[in-house]
Amino acid sequence: MTSGLSRRTVADPVKPSINVTPLVDVVLVLLIIFMVVVPQLAQDVPLDLPGIFNPDAEVKSGPPFRVSIPRAGEYYYESERLDLDGLIGRLEAEHAAAPQRRIVLRADAGLRYAAVREVQHRLQEVGFPGMSFEVTKRHRWDESQEIAQR
Repeated sequence: MTSGLSRRTVADPVKPSINVTPLVDVVLVLLIIFMVVVPQLAQDVPLDLPGIFNPDAEVKSGPPFRVSIPRAGEYYYESERLDLDGLIGRLEAEHAAAPQRRIVLRADAGLRYAAVREVQHRLQEVGFPGMSFEVTKRHRWDESQEIAQR
């Protein structure tokens, strides 16, 4: 009475094997999730930034203060929402503590310049050594384009 199954002997031990396919599937799903989520975490206030022609050279004076204006009447210092007077008061205190730091002004491309200019004027009155506008693309203006457009 012999069956098709043979008996294992001591010389023929069982060899364990691990199925890594589920592990690879889980790791790939986690990788995709992190690739989608991490860029969204880096953005603090969603804005549609304008482009710029002929940017100035970078000036190093420490990390700049970041002021964001997503809509008219909405102001953010770093990621904290403030009204205009609160923003100016906060930046006056920050400027007194670190007078050489600059400001980066991030304004939505859809805003009217008058709304941005009001904030810019108030920030200049505080006495910051410099103010920059954050933009999405850096363009080089070619004089031949200007001549061709005339």
